[in-house]
Amino acid sequence: MEYSARITSSESLGRVLAQARALNGWSQRDLAERLGTSQRYVWEIEAGKPSIFTERLFAYIRETGTTLTATIREPDEPTSEPTPDESSPDTTTAGERRG
Repeated sequence: MEYSARITSSESLGRVLAQARALNGWSQRDLAERLGTSQRYVWEIEAGKPSIFTERLFAYIRETGTTLTATIREPDEPTSEPTPDESSPDTTTAGERRG
């Protein structure tokens, strides 16, 4: 099953990322360990804490009429390690479709 949401602010991005984390069965601390960062950092992202980067990013998105959408794919079962496909950088470019 997939869930999609339009991302319009750091707050909406944080909510989607929190949902994705929860669907994977991870606590904020679990995800922080996987990312090599602190639980506080994960909390700040999920809370939509503004930063100069996110403020400029969403201003850019609004100004150019761009729509940013996130899709969460519900995992079959929680995982503890990323699969090779998940750890590879996404090389899809604008205009390409996945399918």
